[in-house]
Amino acid sequence: MQRRHLVDMYQLYILVAICPLKFKRDPGMTERRAKHLRELGVELTALLVASRAVTAASAERFHPQLQPAAYQIAMTLSVRGSAKGSQLAELLDMDKSAVSRLLKSLCDLGLVQSGIDVDDRRSMIYRLTEEGRTRVEASIADKADAFYSRIKEWSDSELSQFAGLLRKFNLNG
Repeated sequence: MQRRHLVDMYQLYILVAICPLKFKRDPGMTERRAKHLRELGVELTALLVASRAVTAASAERFHPQLQPAAYQIAMTLSVRGSAKGSQLAELLDMDKSAVSRLLKSLCDLGLVQSGIDVDDRRSMIYRLTEEGRTRVEASIADKADAFYSRIKEWSDSELSQFAGLLRKFNLNG
């Protein structure tokens, strides 16, 4: 996760620090548009920081003795149902040895169980235990509450506009 954090910080640096320099070199850039883009950079940064804080709190809620990266593994298993350690490492862009250590911790705490992969008897497959599923569901509920508290007063029109603009933003990435 350290590498992913550095990537996030680099992207924020580009957005907030370098983009205004690019704006100045763009001959079609008006001062008004540059101002809006700077404001967008500030708001996206705030969104990413808030998202990271909510995810950290959810990870703590999932299990206080585990690293946040273990929570990401549990969330992935929740969605996929089961996975090999190598698949988890690839999906989460994590080192295989780190995933292996985190899976061991999750298993030791009774949140994940392992078994032999029936398709490849040399490999282990991992899935959440009932306790793991219960904890993931509780952490998801906390995340949903944090998200909903920010938008509960929005009109349907505002929600639709926001979703549409985010969709447009994400499709162009």
